[in-house]
Amino acid sequence: MSARVVDLRSDTVTLPTERMRLAMQRAVVGDSLKQEDPSVNRLQEMAASMLGKEAAVYLPSGTMSNLTAIMTHCRRGNRAVVGREAHIMHSEMDGITALAGVMPTAVPDPEGIPDPRDVEAAITPRNSSGEPYTALVCIENTHNRMGGAVATPQEIAAVAEVAHKYDVPVHMDGARLFNAAVALKVPARELVKNVESVCFCLSKGLSAPIGSVLVGSRAFIEKALEVRKMLGGGMRQAGHMAAAGIVALEEMIDRLEEDHQNARHLAEMLVDLPIVQVNPARVESNIVMLELDQEKMARSHFMKALEARGVLTSTSGKFRVRLVTHYGISREDVEYATEVIKEVVGA
Repeated sequence: MSARVVDLRSDTVTLPTERMRLAMQRAVVGDSLKQEDPSVNRLQEMAASMLGKEAAVYLPSGTMSNLTAIMTHCRRGNRAVVGREAHIMHSEMDGITALAGVMPTAVPDPEGIPDPRDVEAAITPRNSSGEPYTALVCIENTHNRMGGAVATPQEIAAVAEVAHKYDVPVHMDGARLFNAAVALKVPARELVKNVESVCFCLSKGLSAPIGSVLVGSRAFIEKALEVRKMLGGGMRQAGHMAAAGIVALEEMIDRLEEDHQNARHLAEMLVDLPIVQVNPARVESNIVMLELDQEKMARSHFMKALEARGVLTSTSGKFRVRLVTHYGISREDVEYATEVIKEVVGA
């Protein structure tokens, strides 16, 4: 591999800032499972306040946050409406069915958020017939497999209106929620005001080493604490990690715009290349999707050729290559990656 490495596999590879490392070292901690860790409590209070909700709970990962939310909203045998390309459907080891016992009803989400008409058609109302009923609608913002697509407050409100018509709550997988807020230039609370629960990751673009926060009403979070314990997500002196999350919320949100600009720049420089197709207009946040002409170059060969020159990428679906910009990736890194891609495809 080249001596120079530009890691565009995911924003999960971000490293904590120096301020985070110092905060972790100096954190005041306690038993967070007993809700006695001051740093964890502060992080949870900050998250709830920022999103306009009553309470929050700190969890080890976004996958566990989504599973905890599903198990809190639903009981075994319920149905949940989920986007066909959602992270919950493709990247969480089918926890929704294997662990929660909830049956997903998949609906199209080609633009990143389902059409409200499709959501309504997929909802099975509660009745006395014994048919499994829909207990939850799940949406994702930004949408990973749809190239970081951003859902607007109006689009979210339209889906929520349909769900609430049938007394069905809405959960948002907001792993990259703050990317969406920065892209739209609106407060994050505007994006979640119509949903009953939302989780967001601290360990992606916000660059903290570990953790996700699940936010909702006080009653919801009290129940979610029980589910977290059941799943083994209760942590003890977690304040060391939570301290980095506090810094993330204080210092790392606004800088996400730099990642978005780098992603757009990358996409614009890759237009009109042989073998590779990219649409800069679809780059709404920090994810760039490349479509490869598989007859001219296999995806595995393309990725290995990039890796040999120090550019690391990941896959999405059967044919796409995903590139994600993040803290630690500079404009110079993006331009180097572009040069390497052009060299590999013979441009």
